[in-house]
Amino acid sequence: MSITVEDVKAALSKVTDPNTGKDYCTSKEVRNLKVDGADVSFDIELGYPAKSQVDAIRASVTDAVAALPGVGKVSANVYSKIISHTVQRGLKLMPNVKNIIAVASGKGGVGKSTTAVNLALALAAEGASVGVLDADIYGPSQPMMLGISGRPESKDGKTMEPLENHGLQVSSIGFMIDPDEPMVWRGPMVTQALQQLLEQTNWRDLDYLVVDMPPGTGDIQLTLSQKVPVTGAVIVTTPQDIALLDARKGLKMFEKVGIPILGVVENMSTHICSNCGHEEHIFGHGGGAKMCADFGAEYLGSLPLTMAIREQTDSGKPTVVAEPDGPVAAVYKQIARKIAVKVAEKAKDMTSKFPSIVIKND
Repeated sequence: MSITVEDVKAALSKVTDPNTGKDYCTSKEVRNLKVDGADVSFDIELGYPAKSQVDAIRASVTDAVAALPGVGKVSANVYSKIISHTVQRGLKLMPNVKNIIAVASGKGGVGKSTTAVNLALALAAEGASVGVLDADIYGPSQPMMLGISGRPESKDGKTMEPLENHGLQVSSIGFMIDPDEPMVWRGPMVTQALQQLLEQTNWRDLDYLVVDMPPGTGDIQLTLSQKVPVTGAVIVTTPQDIALLDARKGLKMFEKVGIPILGVVENMSTHICSNCGHEEHIFGHGGGAKMCADFGAEYLGSLPLTMAIREQTDSGKPTVVAEPDGPVAAVYKQIARKIAVKVAEKAKDMTSKFPSIVIKND
């Protein structure tokens, strides 16, 4: 009995992608399927970065096809292809940046910048090309968190090169001011600075630009939502009622301006004593999950309150690079993959496919 393409598709439709929860045929990840006598070859094209998952995915799809009666050699090539997705209506994508992910919080002190930098590093660890824009003009913390100092270089006197460390391209107002210098600027200056940082940095072929937002729902958030093509937003909160109150406002703000919520991360979810290992919910319990249930948003995951996360970030080597195989880095990577999958499920950006229509009065 000879193997057919339909036999192979039927076998692959019974294998679930561990990251999307869908089978490889339904999600249209199977490409270039060829049957040559008893031999089978095909590609699995993932729409999200998954370097750490490739071997397991290849094994699962190969085993499923190899189990077919009469099959010969099975060759499966698994790779990621990240494309641009839709943004707010009326905005064009930025050159060299496929997807912009805003990481926001309703209030300060919930660990938003720490979460943003570790998620960016996690996406990079999974094989994506990633940049970080430090949009917190009043309190830029990414230079310290990523262990970067120095001034950006300008090759043409108009634009600047991003600084780099740990495989990330980074732009921050913190590179241009004295660390002890307060930013005594009014709103219009701050929003202009944000746009310049975003548009005058020579980002190089980024799959994702992670924007570390300032806390709150003011000028910068409004500028971002009206003038910057954002693919989606991630809300960071703690389980504490006060933090959740403000996080809900942040979530509603993005909804109002047409930016999809990719999900909610609950930071400082539990505290584990470094002496005895006792686990305690010092900021409350289950608040992030309840907020997600109330708004129909995805609960991306929770992170513990540990001294190691704080020490590593303060030293310029955040957890994902300091302990890449540790349990906390694994959580960051899992959350980053969920975010990337949510982005991949969005509609593709088709604006580049349409010609520009210009009307001239002769």
